[in-house]
This record gives sequence, C-alpha cells and structure tokens, in this order.
Amino acid sequence: MSETENEVVTYEVRGAVAVVTMNRPEYRNAQNSAMTYALDEAFYRANADDEVKVIVLAGSGKHFSAGHDIGTPGRDIDSSFERKAGLWWDHVGKEGVDSRFARESEVYLGMCRRWREMPKPMIAMVQGACIAGALMLAWCSDLIVASDDAFFADPVVRMGIPGVEYFAHPWVMGPRFAKEFLFTGDRMPADRALAIGMVNRVVPRDELESETFALADRIAQMPRLGLALTKKAVNQAEDLMGLRTGMDSVFGLHHAAHAHNAEVGADSLAGQTAKSMRDSAT
Repeated sequence: MSETENEVVTYEVRGAVAVVTMNRPEYRNAQNSAMTYALDEAFYRANADDEVKVIVLAGSGKHFSAGHDIGTPGRDIDSSFERKAGLWWDHVGKEGVDSRFARESEVYLGMCRRWREMPKPMIAMVQGACIAGALMLAWCSDLIVASDDAFFADPVVRMGIPGVEYFAHPWVMGPRFAKEFLFTGDRMPADRALAIGMVNRVVPRDELESETFALADRIAQMPRLGLALTKKAVNQAEDLMGLRTGMDSVFGLHHAAHAHNAEVGADSLAGQTAKSMRDSAT
C-alpha cells in the first residue's frame, strides 16, 4: 500500500518493511516543517504496525536530501508544531533566540532524538546529496546504505555555526575526521564515509534499492523484541560515551552562533542562502 504521490512524505509497506520516502524531489527533498511532521507521523505509523519489523528511510529523485529548507517556496518556518517532541512553548509569535531555540529544540534536535529511539531498526538509503540537516536523518537511523554516487557534507561552519543541531559528528566518524569534515565543509564521497565507519555499505547506484531491501529483509527475520532491546543496548552504550550530553552542550554553542549572526549581521544565517551553501562544498 502507498500514499498519493503529491504528499511530502510517502508511506508504503513491503512485507515486513515500511518504506518512508521524502518526496520533494524538485527541491532535493529539502526539509520544511510539513515534511518533518509527516516523517514523524509515518514513523509512528510504522512503529504501531505489528507486521512491520524494519523501516527504510529514503529520498525520492536524484538526492537523499539537501537538508533544512532555507529558501524554497514551501518554507514554513512560522508554522506551529503539530505534535511536540518536548514541553517547550511554541516558537510562533516569538522573537530572536526565544523563537529559534524553541523551534530548533523541537523540529531538529527533539524530533531526531525521538526517531533515534524508535524501537524498530531503521535503515537510511542514501543516494546523491546528504547535506547538513540531511545528516541528522541519516545519523538517527541505525544503518546507512549509500550508493556509490552519494556524498556527505556539513558546510554550516561557513555560517559561523559549529555543525547541525543533531551534533553526532565525533561519534559517527571520530574526532579528527569530524574536525576535518567541519573545518573544510567539503563533500565526503561515499567510499571515504565507508572507510571511516560512517556508513555500513556502499553499492552501485542501480543496486541501491535491491541491496537495501535485502538487508532489511534479513534483519526482519529476527524477533521484534530482540531487535528493539539490541537497539536500545547499543544506543545506551553510545549515550554513555557522551553522545546525548555532547549534543546538549553543542546545541548551546549552535544558538550562540545564531544569536551572534543576528546581532552583527543581516540575519541568523550570516546571509547564507540555499544556493551559497550548495556551492560552498567541493
């Protein structure tokens, strides 16, 4: 079963695998709030379905995702939250940090943490661009299967900001690689991402779907509770290595940078646009 093609997120079940697909290919699947909450709804749906054992997260078109929507006609930064990840007030009608902190605590950090803690394993199926905010979606997945044309980048240091809100960089690639990744903002090709342990597998582009679903089907043979407890065990170990508290500390630095940009410049993004950020990574 599948949803209509004009939805920003589509949902399909293939046997024991739920397929959640970002569906704004004309904007390289840039994530507006409508997409964020549609993803949240799809993940709730998959976790509530006892027949679903594994979730595959995909992006339609040539690219997995270009990250946060910072400039499409569908940008909806002033939309109210539909389902809260935390008990903070709404950002709508607020100003400055009062607005940005509330929104990003909810839509970015809060949502991704909730998705990371889903009891069912999730595989990110990544092709083409996986940039900035898209990293958050890939990293809160349990496994990443990338096509050989995939590339990863977090160029937000160009804004004076120390990485995206879900700051998992030192844990998913190691501190030295994380510094290089952020200091340069360069694109990391899939083969290097595999070499440093950031992705699980790299496959030819025309085999991405078949290889991802073969892996999902293999995982789906395991008992549901066993998968859930194993996922929880590894996540807890990662948190004991400082992931959660590290994110909290960097989130404060992230917002200090936004506030600095707004105080000394034109806006909280240091005047950067979707085009300038796209063109900055090499």
